[in-house]
Amino acid sequence: MFRRPESRLAGLVAALVLALAGCAAAAGPATVAPAVAADGTHRIDLAFADGAVSGGPARYAVAVGSPVEVVVASDVADEVHLHGYDRSSFVTAGATTTLRFVADVPGVFEIELEQRGARLAQLEVS
Repeated sequence: MFRRPESRLAGLVAALVLALAGCAAAAGPATVAPAVAADGTHRIDLAFADGAVSGGPARYAVAVGSPVEVVVASDVADEVHLHGYDRSSFVTAGATTTLRFVADVPGVFEIELEQRGARLAQLEVS
């Protein structure tokens, strides 16, 4: 039996799409729901020590319009920066700092220690 070139091309495209989708799913951080306080605030607790974030960087998902509180404990002094919202706060070594805001911009945003370029987490707002 002779196969048409279009069906062969369609099969190759489908295989490529499936392969790329598998790679993309494996490469991203795990998505978790942050704790929600009695007042509805979504609280994200992050700890940075010995050059790494505890548990590895995760993606925290919240709904648009949610109040959010990001609490970062660190063993080094640095600036905690939430990209996209352009929110930042300095943390001193051995202390914590908190970013409070309303998640009113949809998208995926990095939370990092700015001077080190160390990703702490991602915030997914949808």
